[in-house]
This record gives sequence, C-alpha cells and structure tokens, in this order.
Amino acid sequence: MAQVVCLCNAIVDEDLRDYLDTHLINSIEELREQASICNKCMQCQEWVESEIYFARVRRQSASGQNE
Repeated sequence: MAQVVCLCNAIVDEDLRDYLDTHLINSIEELREQASICNKCMQCQEWVESEIYFARVRRQSASGQNE
C-alpha cells in the first residue's frame, strides 16, 4: 500500500521511488529544481532525503553488479 510522502503535492512513496530510480537526483534541492515532486513546505524533508539516499545506494549497487 502506498503512503503519501508530500501532502501538498499528493506524491506517494512509490511514485517518488520510481522517479528517483530513473533520474540522477543527489539532493532534495536537485529534486525541487527538476520536478514538482517536492516544494519547500519541509513536511516531508526527512522522508524524501532518505528516499534519495536509498535510490543512490540502489544505483551504486546496480552499477557494481553490471561491471
């Protein structure tokens, strides 16, 4: 079951994970610049930052497996 990450923009965690897996985003600032997924309400900052971190880990893991 999806959970809402950002109430302001009605973004759910599954959509955020999909976006982060397909876009090279390394910070919440980059996410704000490149997508309307997160604005500056700061309600979801901790969750979004953790999702960005885990997406980076998944990308590094995947690149390690492809070599």
